[in-house]
Amino acid sequence: MVDIKAFSGYEIVGGGVCAAKGFKANGVCCGLAHKPLNKTEENSAIANNALPENTKKKNDLAAIYCEKECAAAAVYTTNKVKGAPINVTKRNIENGYAKAVIVNSVNANCCNADGEEKAERMCEILASELNIDKRDVIVASTGVIGQVLPIEPIENAAKELCEGLTEDGNERACEAIMTTDTVKKQIAVRFKLGDRQVTLGGMLKGSGMIHPNMATTLTFITTDCDIAPEYLQRALSENVKITLNMASVDGDTSTNDMVCVLASGLAQNKKINSENEDYETFKNALYIVMLNLARMMARDGEGATKLIECICTGANDDETARKVAKSVVCSSLFKSAIFGEDANCGRIFCAVGYSGGDFEVSDLNVAMASKAGSIDVCKDGSVLEFDEEKAAKILAEEEINIHVSVGSGLFSATAWGCDLTYDYVRINGDYRS
Repeated sequence: MVDIKAFSGYEIVGGGVCAAKGFKANGVCCGLAHKPLNKTEENSAIANNALPENTKKKNDLAAIYCEKECAAAAVYTTNKVKGAPINVTKRNIENGYAKAVIVNSVNANCCNADGEEKAERMCEILASELNIDKRDVIVASTGVIGQVLPIEPIENAAKELCEGLTEDGNERACEAIMTTDTVKKQIAVRFKLGDRQVTLGGMLKGSGMIHPNMATTLTFITTDCDIAPEYLQRALSENVKITLNMASVDGDTSTNDMVCVLASGLAQNKKINSENEDYETFKNALYIVMLNLARMMARDGEGATKLIECICTGANDDETARKVAKSVVCSSLFKSAIFGEDANCGRIFCAVGYSGGDFEVSDLNVAMASKAGSIDVCKDGSVLEFDEEKAAKILAEEEINIHVSVGSGLFSATAWGCDLTYDYVRINGDYRS
């Protein structure tokens, strides 16, 4: 987790998407992830110590709900092939408001002739149980692309899903959105706006098929801040660029990526409807949450053993800083070297060189660092001799920092990625099975 000491007035708290006032969540196993047994079959299997592996119950359907109408904002994948839920959600929150989220894992509901019909039906199912308008529902799906989504399991589980909505249901919901994730990813922060205490929290799923320039995976954020939809959208869009869009696992942009925010206003702060001091305070809170979620995602990349953080400084423009930082964490050759703990710094220079950033090679300086120390590997565009043994100790740590300076400019950027391991191929070689 990122140290937030630099952000005075913010406190990390528990609760994820349920931390903010007014929000409840739940997650259930409806049978999309694993075939559930009926009670007779289950009792028999347990008695004979023969519960099959594929019948273990993992939550695969989640909901988030607030009784009060919430300001809503979202950012979506830039992939031209989009999952049906994205099109439905876009229409539903066109007015800037929503009350609930329904999301399933296992099946992406993408590239299906009946995709939008199924996504609309998911909204109707949740709306009927909660007695709200179906247009107040955000819908999302994640999982295998190109397989028809069975709607019956979702219909059958809707009552249990909604009756189980609680103010501490974030753990169940977080499990339900996971696919190849190995850990739950959630965080919340508390801060003050005037004399009012405000909370903002979120959860994220993402481990593979992750690459910059999109919303990057499924991310759900809730807050009790009172903020106009226009400024909620502005804060989200600005933060996506420097957090989720700066994380990459494998260079593949998914079809279903979406990040959405719901703001209940129940903190009763003075409503944010301009880019004032309160707006900046809120935007910083959103940044803290999204930054931490982006780092968690990169660290939990499919098969990953290490988190890579690349910081580019000295750029003459923001675009160059971002291009250079992202190019390094996206390099398959460099990612492989990090897995092998091989200080093959030439791969860094190569990635910086093809990044498309505007800089002079003679201004390039590179260092590698971790908790084990730091070592300079390039100065003024030329490779330096360095202690291979010390470099190996640095790369043996779980978090590796690459510092790239491209001049004396005022712009900088940070990107996050992970190493490329044998397990990545194994996981994706049999993803559907």
